Amino acid sequence: MARDPASILRQRFVEAIALAFPQLGGEAIDPGVGPSRAAQHGDFQCNAAMALGKRLGLSPREAAARIVGALRAGDLAEPVTEGSIAGPGFINVTLRPGALAGLLEEMERDGLGVPNAGGGRLAVVDLCGVNLAKQMHVGHLRSTVIGDTLARVLGRTGWRVLRQNHVGDWGLPIAMVTARLMDEPPAGGPDRLTLDDLDRAYRAAQRACEADEAGLAAARRWGMGPKALGELEAQVSGARELSERARAVLVRLQQHEPGVMAVWERIRDVTMSACLAVCARLNAEVLPEHSAGESAYGPDLAGVVEDLRGRGLAVEDDGALVVRLDAPQDGAIREPLVVRKRDGAFLYATTDIAAVRHRVQRLGARRVVYAVDARQGLHFRQFFAAARRAGYARLPDGSEALLEHAAFGTILGQDGRPFKTRSGENVRLTDLLDQAQERAAATLRAKNPDLPPDEAAGIARAVAVAAIRYADLSTERTRDYAFNLDRMVAFEGSTGPYLQYAAVRLASIMRKASERHGAEAVAPATLAAASFPCAHPAEKALALTLLRFGDVVGQCAESLEPHRLCQFAQDLAGSFSAFFDQCPVLGAEDAALRTSRLRLCGLTRAVLADCLTLLGIPVLDRM
Repeated sequence: MARDPASILRQRFVEAIALAFPQLGGEAIDPGVGPSRAAQHGDFQCNAAMALGKRLGLSPREAAARIVGALRAGDLAEPVTEGSIAGPGFINVTLRPGALAGLLEEMERDGLGVPNAGGGRLAVVDLCGVNLAKQMHVGHLRSTVIGDTLARVLGRTGWRVLRQNHVGDWGLPIAMVTARLMDEPPAGGPDRLTLDDLDRAYRAAQRACEADEAGLAAARRWGMGPKALGELEAQVSGARELSERARAVLVRLQQHEPGVMAVWERIRDVTMSACLAVCARLNAEVLPEHSAGESAYGPDLAGVVEDLRGRGLAVEDDGALVVRLDAPQDGAIREPLVVRKRDGAFLYATTDIAAVRHRVQRLGARRVVYAVDARQGLHFRQFFAAARRAGYARLPDGSEALLEHAAFGTILGQDGRPFKTRSGENVRLTDLLDQAQERAAATLRAKNPDLPPDEAAGIARAVAVAAIRYADLSTERTRDYAFNLDRMVAFEGSTGPYLQYAAVRLASIMRKASERHGAEAVAPATLAAASFPCAHPAEKALALTLLRFGDVVGQCAESLEPHRLCQFAQDLAGSFSAFFDQCPVLGAEDAALRTSRLRLCGLTRAVLADCLTLLGIPVLDRM
C-alpha cells in the first residue's frame, strides 16, 4: 500500500533512534519529522536530536550523528550523512525523484493509497434525524452533511456502512398532529396533504395545547375581573382537553388502531417524501430504506427497562426509574439517566439505548457513529454509559463496539447568534438551497455568459451544493461557524466552487491534449508507459501532496473529522496551481515530458475527484 513519504520517514527515524540509543529500552520516541523549513536544505527534517541530546547528556549534533549512522532510508532519500546535519542538530532529508515516482506508481495501482481499515466490518452512521410533520431546517444541515460524508469516508476505508435516519415519528407531539388532522381533515383530502399543511397543523396543535396554568393561578390570586378570568379558564380548559385528546390518540397509535394508523402513515409518507427530496438536493445519500424511526423500537422499550431493572442498573427514584452513572467507569456523570417517567412513559434515552442494543447485538455493528449537535453531549455520554453497563455494546465475540458521538457546533448568522429568519424562525433548507443556487447562477452568468441556459442551471445546482457542503465540512466539526452565502459561492479562496474549478481545469488540460495531439496522447496505455515527473520542485511538491491522500482519508475515518479532507483538497488544488504555473504541460519542451506531466495531471484529477466525492461535492467538467 502506497504511503505518505513523511509517514515512512517518521517510522525509519523511530527505528534509527531505537538502534542508536539502546539505553532507551525500545521506548518509542517522536522523531519530530516534518517539512523542511528551508527548501534549499531538503524536503524534510528530523528535530529529535535536541531533546534526545539533553535527555542523554550528549550535544545535539552528536545525538544527530548517531541517528544518521543508524538511519536506513536509501530506498527513499538521497544519502543522509553528517553533512546533512544543520544548525544545532537538524537532520535534513532530500527525497529521490525516482523514489517518489515509484510511490506514485504504487499509489495509482493500489486504490490511490487509501487503507482498508474496516475490513468489511459493519459501521452504522446515524444522520439527518428529522421529525414528522416538520420542515427540514438549518438545524438539520450539519447532521445530514457531516453524517453523509462520514458514511462515505468509512465506506471508502473498507467499512460496510449502514446509514440510519433516526426519525422522530412517535410520541405525544406526533399524536397531537394526528389528532388535529383527524378532527380537522385537510380541505383537499389526504391525497392533497403537503408538508406545509403538516407544519401548520403541528404549530397550531402546539399553541392550542399550551395552557397558561401559572397565569390562571395568578389571576385567581389577584382577583382579576370575571371576563379576563373566564378567558383564561376557557383557554386552560381547552388546552387540557386537547392534551387529553392527544394522549388518547397516542394510546390508539400504540394499539395500532387501523384508522389512526392510516392518518399517521400519511403524515409519515408526506414528511419523508419532502425530507428525502431535500437530502437529494444536498447530494446526501439518505434513502427510504435508511429510515429507522423511533416507532421501530417501541415494542422493545418495556423489555429494555425491565432488563435494566433486573440487572440492578435501573432503580426507582420518586416514582421514576433511573440509571445512576456517577461511578468512575461510567465517566462520573452526576446526573442520573431517566429511562421511565413516573407516569410510565418512556423517554428518548430509552429509545436510544434500545437502538444501541439493536445495532450492535442484532446487526453486529462494530462502530456506531452519531452525527448530532454537540449540545446533546450529556445525553450521549449518559446513554452510551448505560448501554455499556448493560452489555448492549458487547458483540458476540466479547469485544465492545465503538459508540461515537460526532458532535458538531452551531450555524450562526452574521450577528454571531444562531442562524434564524428575521422573524426568529429556523431557516428552511429548501430556502437556503434556493438562495445558494441563485447566487451561484449569478456568478456563473458573470464568468461565463455563453453557457447554454440548461447547462448553466445544472452547474448552478452543483455549485450551490459545493458551496454549502464545503462551508459546513471545512469548519472543524465541533466549532460554530457563521453562514455567509456570498463568501461560500466565491470561485476563489477556501470554497467548494474553487475546488470544483480546479477539477475543471484538470479536465480541460486532458481534453485539450486530446484535441491537439489525438486521443492516443491521453490513452491509459500511453500515460502508463510514461514515468511520473518529480525533478522540478513544483512537480515534487505536487507529488508529495498527492501521496498524503491515503493517510488523510484514514485519519478522517478514525477521527471523524471531515475538515482534514477539506484542508487536503485545498492543499492539492494549491500544489496543482503552482505546478501548472511553473511547469508547462501542453507546451512542454518535448513529447516525453508532456506525456509524463499529463500522467501527473491525470492522477491529480483522480485524487481530487475522489476527495470531492467523499465530501459529497459534485465533480464537473465545465463551469
